[in-house]
Amino acid sequence: MRKLRQRRLAVVLFVVVGATATLSLALLALQENVDLFYEPARVTNGEAPLGVPIRAGGMVVEGSVAHDREGLGVRFSITDHAGHEFDVFYVGLLPDLFKEGKGIMVRGQLTDDGLFNAHEVLAKHDENYVPHELHDVVEAADLAGGGQVEGTEPS
Repeated sequence: MRKLRQRRLAVVLFVVVGATATLSLALLALQENVDLFYEPARVTNGEAPLGVPIRAGGMVVEGSVAHDREGLGVRFSITDHAGHEFDVFYVGLLPDLFKEGKGIMVRGQLTDDGLFNAHEVLAKHDENYVPHELHDVVEAADLAGGGQVEGTEPS
């Protein structure tokens, strides 16, 4: 009987140690891949960490977009329209929906001098978005008398 108890104890300890190790590794992996979101006020107030991958978002400041003369570099500012704004530098093709005065989100790192080096820029679509699959149905409804298709917003 004593041998049976020792085996059960060994199995229980093995399961507990294995679960603890698995949970620890999973939490460590998740912690390394977390990109926290910061709005312009938190970026300009120094709450955003330097040199760590983060996400930030806001509205593109009107007249702030400046393209490099050579290459794909672009520099622009993001604001929250409450007096907080910061500069972003991005090298690459901007999304089709990227426009001044529109909402965007950038992923990248904040440098010591306050410049946000983005490696990804995501633009928000407007509230009038209609999925491609419903585009023809919505157009037909508009032509037939201005009716509204169920599940869509009126224009």
